[in-house]
Amino acid sequence: MDSGTSRRSFLIGQAEFPARPLEPALYLVATPIGNLADITIRALETLAAADVLACEDTRVSRVLLERYGIRRRTTAYHEHNAADAGPRLMAALEEGKSVALISDAGTPLVSDPGYRLVGEALERGLRVVPIPGPSAALAALTVSGLPSDAFLFAGFLPVKAGQKRTRLEQWQAVPATLIFFESPRRVADTLDAMAQVLGAERRAAVCRELTKTFEEARHGTLGELAAHYAAADTPKGEVVICVGPAADQEAAPADVDALLIGLAAEMPASKAAAEAARMTGQPKQELYRRLLALKEGGGG
Repeated sequence: MDSGTSRRSFLIGQAEFPARPLEPALYLVATPIGNLADITIRALETLAAADVLACEDTRVSRVLLERYGIRRRTTAYHEHNAADAGPRLMAALEEGKSVALISDAGTPLVSDPGYRLVGEALERGLRVVPIPGPSAALAALTVSGLPSDAFLFAGFLPVKAGQKRTRLEQWQAVPATLIFFESPRRVADTLDAMAQVLGAERRAAVCRELTKTFEEARHGTLGELAAHYAAADTPKGEVVICVGPAADQEAAPADVDALLIGLAAEMPASKAAAEAARMTGQPKQELYRRLLALKEGGGG
């Protein structure tokens, strides 16, 4: 677990910056999901300064490290070697070393085994520090056009059709935008299953190659998207599917009143009604009249 004798610094353009020493801790460092320019300065400094740098795939991480002149020895930590690599990383932490953990892309622990390492570190009273940054799930949510006040990250669905439908049925009534990762080879089948289980009229977005040259976000209903990908060639690159809440799950009148009053406290009545319509699926004009009645004290 020797971290090597390389100079602890990083490059931005042609300028070299020394990395300040880190306190002993497990650092969870978010890395770019495609565009290498999305790295944060704090992340670069952490990667350059850590005593131990653990990567999901050292070959993938080497591209990022070389881009920013970070000449450090790395060690592999991934699903297939966690049982062996995990104890070595724990030993380094207990020796008072700083350990930085990165995945191939995005925020560590999201669909990777890092949570086991974090759980053990916390059980042993060791410090865990997040170094936030890129996340494919959040990037997709922001461009999906779907409600973001409540969302659920559901990860990868099972490959087998029956198990996939069962899992989707578990999320069917969740009053939040659902976020899934999916293999490009299974996008068409998954969208078809979603249309059948969640409802063909449910709004959704398929986001592909986020932050990369051929970035794409395709919007529509689940039925429309399922039909498109059934007829299209297999998409390339990483895929995130966002599915909005079911439009037919209308809130109770008292909940709608509370929502309208809360929104009206932050924005004009017309805009509050429009936002409430987007969130509940109810007609804007009816909500606007309801809000005016509430303001006049005549709601009931």
